[in-house]
Amino acid sequence: MDNNTVSYSDILRESGLRVTPQRLAIIDVFLERPGQHMTAEEIYNYVQEKAPKTGIATVYRNIEMLADMHVLDRLNLNDGYVRYELGDPAGSGRHHHHHHMICLGCGRVFAFDKDLLENLEESIREDTGFQVTDHEVKLYGYCRECLEKQKNEKNGQ
Repeated sequence: MDNNTVSYSDILRESGLRVTPQRLAIIDVFLERPGQHMTAEEIYNYVQEKAPKTGIATVYRNIEMLADMHVLDRLNLNDGYVRYELGDPAGSGRHHHHHHMICLGCGRVFAFDKDLLENLEESIREDTGFQVTDHEVKLYGYCRECLEKQKNEKNGQ
């Protein structure tokens, strides 16, 4: 077990939950695939590689429990699926807030790590007294590969 898994084990224990192989397998799926935004079915398929006797209902229950604890973040990228990524349990600072870019051509999702909204949030707080505690930014457009493909199609290549 690596240090990340150990710290997540501690988070589970501190929340009064048992540290089970299924829960650790779900967390490991994300630790082994940084930056991926996975559906419950994709998570289940990866868990099957580690713990083949784990049922899909167990995976769904644990995903929801981990999301409620903010170990996982739920994402709605308007593609008909709920997706998940590693979260920031109890504001631990383990996970930097980031935004998502969604390619309208191929559907891939990219994380954008720069948080350019800190100044805006501070200005809102100063001007209105409203304290922003969370935000979500989704940018829609075309990735480099899709733009190149469009350019080639336009030029008849």
